[in-house]
Amino acid sequence: MDHALHERLHLVLEQQRIAFDRERLPTLARRRDRLERLRRMTSENAEALAQAMSQDFGHRSRHESLLADLFTVESGIRHALRHLKRWTAVRRAPTALHFLPAGNRLMPQPLGVVGIVSPWNYPYYLAMAPALAALAAGNRVMIKPSELTPATSSLMARLVAEHFAPDEMTVITGDAEVGKAFTQLPFDHLFFTGSTAVGRHVALAAAQHLTPVTLELGGKSPAIVDRSADLALTAERLAFGKLLNAGQTCVAPDYVLAPQELVRPLADAIVAAMRRLYPRIAGNPDYTAIVSARHHARLRGLLDDARARGATLMPTHDEHPDDRRLVPTLLLGTTPEMAVMREEIFGPLLPIVPYGHASEAIAHVNAGDRPLALYWFGDDRAAREDVLARTLAGGVTVNDCIWHLGQEDQPFGGVGASGMGAYHGVWGFNTFSKLKPVFVQSRFAGTRLFHPPYGKTFDRLLGLLKKIS
Repeated sequence: MDHALHERLHLVLEQQRIAFDRERLPTLARRRDRLERLRRMTSENAEALAQAMSQDFGHRSRHESLLADLFTVESGIRHALRHLKRWTAVRRAPTALHFLPAGNRLMPQPLGVVGIVSPWNYPYYLAMAPALAALAAGNRVMIKPSELTPATSSLMARLVAEHFAPDEMTVITGDAEVGKAFTQLPFDHLFFTGSTAVGRHVALAAAQHLTPVTLELGGKSPAIVDRSADLALTAERLAFGKLLNAGQTCVAPDYVLAPQELVRPLADAIVAAMRRLYPRIAGNPDYTAIVSARHHARLRGLLDDARARGATLMPTHDEHPDDRRLVPTLLLGTTPEMAVMREEIFGPLLPIVPYGHASEAIAHVNAGDRPLALYWFGDDRAAREDVLARTLAGGVTVNDCIWHLGQEDQPFGGVGASGMGAYHGVWGFNTFSKLKPVFVQSRFAGTRLFHPPYGKTFDRLLGLLKKIS
């Protein structure tokens, strides 16, 4: 590792740690002030941030940036401000009868300095959503954004420097080597959003200091279409969920499981829905480009591999854009050995896999890694509950896609290979807090009866406790 880089990162960390030591339990007013500054920074620079994201992507839908990156952050801040007083309060906890008149309390305390490593696909939201939770909890924050979105990362660094002292929150820009060094710092908590493969390396780096980690990863999130589903409605919502950000979304439906007799009607309906949402691809301001030439080539490679192995490709448009916009394509007749069925797609390609009985769809999901998201479409309540009970996923949306991610009153996080830990709302506050249990003993505590020397009184009392506890 470059020695100068190592020293620079440790200096920033040490400055934040010293500042935290001066103010280990920030007041409610201080936390509100930090959140308000983050809200103003977001709202006043929304257009500039949307332009920077579009520059990084080669083109990104302004409306999608305003909704998915900027509104989501402001919404999370407003939610935190509404509930912060309750979250930060010392909470009374129940006390067992045999410990009375003593009492229990739960005291939320900030951890210290939080490191956040954010990805390129939603470069503002996935940096600032965990940051707002960390600030609400009273922590100092260091952010390492993706090198694949340099304009957005540079703008974030400048804006944060204008609105926050360096020992409150700072953005560290740089390449993958900087990111690697960043994850090796002895943070009090490390929050990473990205691929499962990189997440493993992050967990190993954090383990060197026993740094607790939250990993928000990805994987192949399935959509299961039940025979009771409304095909037109299902197609429209799958089309939206798949093509938001051109499929470059961690919770995008990666593939669809559909009853074998409905595969072709559903495919036709999805193609029609995608054409309605995006009448053209080339030059369409609503349709986002693939973030880099390398990722564009990777997606083209998935299509070429599937075609060579016998899949039927259904492009939605007869166009050949001359930029990195990629025509949405459905894939039928896929097989497990195809790369498109083994790798997370992260683009506007959608395989549709047939099943006979619903149990086959469940078995297909359970045969793979546990997904970050699962989608179920249908009106059969019993069938829905069966799928929910027999599958395990980070989160679920029923009869739509994506929207469970936007719920501030629900935790968001993965399970297994799709991640560990959760945030949003109070779950984010708790992630970046130590909920310290405090037992306050009474002057008249009966526990002195359990002090030695031991004898018959001890035995009788222990027997009594076994009966009443």
